[in-house]
Amino acid sequence: MADDSAAAAPKRILEPIERISEVLFGLIMVLTFTGSLSAAEAGQGEIRTMLYGALGCNLAWGLIDGIMYLMGCLSERAGGLRRLRAARQAADAATAHQVIAGALPPVVAAALRPEDFERVRQHLRQLPEPPRYPALQSRDALGAVAVLLWVFCCTLPVVLPFVFLREANVALRASNAVAIVLLFVTGAAFGRVAGLRAWLTGTAMVLLGVVLVALTIALGG
Repeated sequence: MADDSAAAAPKRILEPIERISEVLFGLIMVLTFTGSLSAAEAGQGEIRTMLYGALGCNLAWGLIDGIMYLMGCLSERAGGLRRLRAARQAADAATAHQVIAGALPPVVAAALRPEDFERVRQHLRQLPEPPRYPALQSRDALGAVAVLLWVFCCTLPVVLPFVFLREANVALRASNAVAIVLLFVTGAAFGRVAGLRAWLTGTAMVLLGVVLVALTIALGG
Protein backbone atom coordinates (compact mmCIF):
# COMPACT_ATOMS: atom_id res chain seq x y z
CA MET A 1 0.00 0.00 0.00
CA ALA A 2 2.54 2.53 -1.11
CA ASP A 3 3.98 4.02 -4.23
CA ASP A 4 6.65 2.30 -6.29
CA SER A 5 9.66 3.63 -4.44
CA ALA A 6 8.21 3.10 -0.99
CA ALA A 7 7.22 -0.46 -1.82
CA ALA A 8 10.78 -1.28 -2.77
CA ALA A 9 12.49 0.12 0.32
CA PRO A 10 11.58 -2.51 2.95
CA LYS A 11 12.46 -5.50 0.75
CA ARG A 12 15.72 -7.21 1.63
CA ILE A 13 17.93 -8.33 -1.24
CA LEU A 14 18.72 -11.71 0.28
CA GLU A 15 15.51 -12.89 1.96
CA PRO A 16 16.66 -15.84 4.12
CA ILE A 17 13.82 -18.28 3.44
CA GLU A 18 13.95 -17.74 -0.34
CA ARG A 19 17.72 -17.88 -0.66
CA ILE A 20 18.01 -20.99 1.53
CA SER A 21 15.38 -22.75 -0.59
CA GLU A 22 17.27 -21.88 -3.78
CA VAL A 23 20.51 -23.29 -2.39
CA LEU A 24 18.75 -26.52 -1.44
CA PHE A 25 17.34 -26.93 -4.93
CA GLY A 26 20.71 -26.05 -6.45
CA LEU A 27 22.50 -28.65 -4.35
CA ILE A 28 20.06 -31.33 -5.42
CA MET A 29 20.49 -30.39 -9.09
CA VAL A 30 24.29 -30.50 -8.87
CA LEU A 31 24.12 -33.84 -7.09
CA THR A 32 22.35 -35.32 -10.10
CA PHE A 33 25.57 -34.69 -12.08
CA THR A 34 28.06 -35.90 -9.50
CA GLY A 35 25.87 -38.84 -8.48
CA SER A 36 25.64 -40.13 -12.05
CA LEU A 37 29.43 -40.49 -12.27
CA SER A 38 30.78 -44.01 -11.87
CA ALA A 39 34.06 -43.66 -9.99
CA ALA A 40 35.21 -47.12 -11.01
CA GLU A 41 34.87 -46.44 -14.72
CA ALA A 42 35.34 -42.66 -14.95
CA GLY A 43 38.27 -41.34 -16.90
CA GLN A 44 39.51 -37.79 -17.27
CA GLY A 45 37.11 -37.21 -20.15
CA GLU A 46 34.07 -38.30 -18.14
CA ILE A 47 35.15 -36.25 -15.13
CA ARG A 48 35.71 -33.18 -17.31
CA THR A 49 32.28 -33.59 -18.89
CA MET A 50 30.67 -33.92 -15.48
CA LEU A 51 32.50 -30.83 -14.24
CA TYR A 52 31.34 -28.75 -17.17
CA GLY A 53 27.80 -29.99 -16.70
CA ALA A 54 27.77 -29.32 -12.96
CA LEU A 55 29.30 -25.85 -13.31
CA GLY A 56 26.91 -25.03 -16.12
CA CYS A 57 24.04 -26.24 -13.94
CA ASN A 58 25.21 -23.99 -11.10
CA LEU A 59 25.45 -20.97 -13.39
CA ALA A 60 22.11 -21.64 -15.11
CA TRP A 61 20.35 -22.08 -11.77
CA GLY A 62 21.85 -18.83 -10.51
CA LEU A 63 20.78 -16.98 -13.66
CA ILE A 64 17.26 -18.35 -13.39
CA ASP A 65 17.04 -17.30 -9.75
CA GLY A 66 18.34 -13.83 -10.63
CA ILE A 67 15.70 -13.42 -13.32
CA MET A 68 12.99 -14.71 -11.01
CA TYR A 69 14.15 -12.20 -8.41
CA LEU A 70 13.62 -9.35 -10.90
CA MET A 71 10.22 -10.71 -11.88
CA GLY A 72 9.30 -10.92 -8.21
CA CYS A 73 10.26 -7.27 -7.71
CA LEU A 74 8.04 -6.21 -10.60
CA SER A 75 5.16 -8.39 -9.44
CA GLU A 76 5.33 -7.04 -5.89
CA ARG A 77 5.35 -3.43 -7.07
CA ALA A 78 2.55 -4.05 -9.55
CA GLY A 79 0.43 -5.49 -6.74
CA GLY A 80 1.22 -2.50 -4.52
CA LEU A 81 0.23 -0.05 -7.24
CA ARG A 82 -2.96 -1.97 -7.94
CA ARG A 83 -4.03 -1.93 -4.29
CA LEU A 84 -3.07 1.72 -3.93
CA ARG A 85 -5.25 2.74 -6.90
CA ALA A 86 -8.11 0.55 -5.65
CA ALA A 87 -8.02 2.25 -2.24
CA ARG A 88 -7.79 5.75 -3.73
CA GLN A 89 -10.50 5.18 -6.34
CA ALA A 90 -12.95 3.21 -4.19
CA ALA A 91 -16.57 4.30 -4.53
CA ASP A 92 -17.00 4.62 -0.77
CA ALA A 93 -15.03 4.47 2.46
CA ALA A 94 -16.16 0.95 3.34
CA THR A 95 -14.80 -0.45 0.09
CA ALA A 96 -11.51 1.38 0.58
CA HIS A 97 -11.27 -0.03 4.09
CA GLN A 98 -11.69 -3.56 2.71
CA VAL A 99 -8.89 -2.98 0.22
CA ILE A 100 -6.59 -1.70 2.93
CA ALA A 101 -7.46 -4.62 5.22
CA GLY A 102 -6.72 -7.06 2.40
CA ALA A 103 -3.22 -5.63 2.04
CA LEU A 104 -2.42 -6.23 5.72
CA PRO A 105 -1.74 -9.44 7.65
CA PRO A 106 -5.08 -10.68 9.07
CA VAL A 107 -3.89 -10.38 12.67
CA VAL A 108 -2.98 -6.72 12.08
CA ALA A 109 -6.17 -5.90 10.18
CA ALA A 110 -8.27 -7.43 12.96
CA ALA A 111 -6.65 -5.11 15.51
CA LEU A 112 -7.54 -1.92 13.61
CA ARG A 113 -10.69 0.10 14.08
CA PRO A 114 -12.72 1.82 11.35
CA GLU A 115 -11.19 5.17 12.25
CA ASP A 116 -7.72 3.65 11.77
CA PHE A 117 -8.62 2.47 8.29
CA GLU A 118 -10.11 5.86 7.50
CA ARG A 119 -6.94 7.63 8.60
CA VAL A 120 -4.92 5.37 6.29
CA ARG A 121 -7.38 6.00 3.44
CA GLN A 122 -7.08 9.76 3.82
CA HIS A 123 -3.30 9.49 3.86
CA LEU A 124 -3.30 7.44 0.65
CA ARG A 125 -5.58 9.92 -1.07
CA GLN A 126 -3.14 12.73 -0.32
CA LEU A 127 -0.15 10.94 -1.84
CA PRO A 128 1.18 12.06 -5.24
CA GLU A 129 -0.18 10.22 -8.26
CA PRO A 130 1.65 6.89 -8.48
CA PRO A 131 3.47 5.78 -11.64
CA ARG A 132 1.36 4.03 -14.23
CA TYR A 133 3.61 0.99 -14.50
CA PRO A 134 6.01 -0.68 -12.07
CA ALA A 135 9.69 -0.23 -12.86
CA LEU A 136 12.95 -1.89 -11.87
CA GLN A 137 15.61 0.06 -10.00
CA SER A 138 19.37 -0.18 -9.76
CA ARG A 139 19.00 -1.89 -6.39
CA ASP A 140 17.08 -4.66 -8.11
CA ALA A 141 19.95 -5.32 -10.51
CA LEU A 142 22.28 -5.53 -7.53
CA GLY A 143 19.92 -7.99 -5.91
CA ALA A 144 19.78 -10.18 -9.02
CA VAL A 145 23.59 -10.32 -9.21
CA ALA A 146 23.76 -11.10 -5.49
CA VAL A 147 21.30 -13.96 -5.92
CA LEU A 148 23.29 -15.38 -8.85
CA LEU A 149 26.56 -15.28 -6.92
CA TRP A 150 24.94 -16.66 -3.78
CA VAL A 151 23.50 -19.72 -5.52
CA PHE A 152 26.63 -20.36 -7.60
CA CYS A 153 29.08 -20.01 -4.70
CA CYS A 154 27.00 -22.07 -2.28
CA THR A 155 26.75 -25.05 -4.64
CA LEU A 156 30.29 -24.81 -6.05
CA PRO A 157 31.97 -26.74 -3.17
CA VAL A 158 30.25 -29.93 -4.31
CA VAL A 159 32.31 -30.05 -7.52
CA LEU A 160 35.59 -28.68 -6.16
CA PRO A 161 36.90 -32.13 -5.04
CA PHE A 162 36.99 -33.17 -8.71
CA VAL A 163 39.23 -30.18 -9.44
CA PHE A 164 41.79 -30.76 -6.68
CA LEU A 165 41.75 -34.56 -6.26
CA ARG A 166 43.17 -36.71 -9.05
CA GLU A 167 41.61 -40.04 -8.04
CA ALA A 168 37.98 -40.17 -9.15
CA ASN A 169 36.94 -42.50 -6.33
CA VAL A 170 38.35 -40.24 -3.62
CA ALA A 171 36.97 -37.12 -5.30
CA LEU A 172 33.49 -38.64 -5.55
CA ARG A 173 33.45 -39.62 -1.88
CA ALA A 174 34.69 -36.18 -0.85
CA SER A 175 32.08 -34.53 -3.07
CA ASN A 176 29.29 -36.62 -1.56
CA ALA A 177 30.50 -35.78 1.95
CA VAL A 178 30.54 -32.05 1.14
CA ALA A 179 27.05 -32.30 -0.37
CA ILE A 180 25.66 -34.09 2.69
CA VAL A 181 27.15 -31.49 5.02
CA LEU A 182 25.80 -28.63 2.93
CA LEU A 183 22.36 -30.21 2.71
CA PHE A 184 22.25 -30.64 6.47
CA VAL A 185 23.55 -27.13 7.24
CA THR A 186 21.21 -25.50 4.73
CA GLY A 187 18.26 -27.59 5.89
CA ALA A 188 19.00 -26.69 9.52
CA ALA A 189 19.15 -23.01 8.57
CA PHE A 190 15.80 -23.38 6.80
CA GLY A 191 14.37 -24.97 9.93
CA ARG A 192 15.56 -22.14 12.16
CA VAL A 193 14.12 -19.48 9.88
CA ALA A 194 10.83 -21.37 9.52
CA GLY A 195 10.54 -21.97 13.27
CA LEU A 196 11.13 -25.74 13.03
CA ARG A 197 13.63 -28.01 14.74
CA ALA A 198 16.93 -27.31 13.03
CA TRP A 199 18.51 -30.76 13.38
CA LEU A 200 15.33 -32.53 12.28
CA THR A 201 14.88 -30.31 9.24
CA GLY A 202 18.55 -30.72 8.30
CA THR A 203 18.28 -34.52 8.50
CA ALA A 204 15.08 -34.47 6.46
CA MET A 205 16.75 -32.39 3.76
CA VAL A 206 19.64 -34.85 3.53
CA LEU A 207 17.22 -37.77 3.13
CA LEU A 208 15.06 -35.85 0.65
CA GLY A 209 18.11 -34.87 -1.40
CA VAL A 210 19.34 -38.47 -1.56
CA VAL A 211 15.91 -39.75 -2.62
CA LEU A 212 15.39 -37.06 -5.27
CA VAL A 213 18.87 -37.56 -6.72
CA ALA A 214 18.38 -41.32 -6.84
CA LEU A 215 15.02 -40.91 -8.63
CA THR A 216 16.46 -38.39 -11.07
CA ILE A 217 19.38 -40.65 -11.98
CA ALA A 218 17.11 -43.71 -12.24
CA LEU A 219 14.84 -41.82 -14.66
CA GLY A 220 17.78 -40.86 -16.83
CA GLY A 221 18.18 -37.28 -15.57
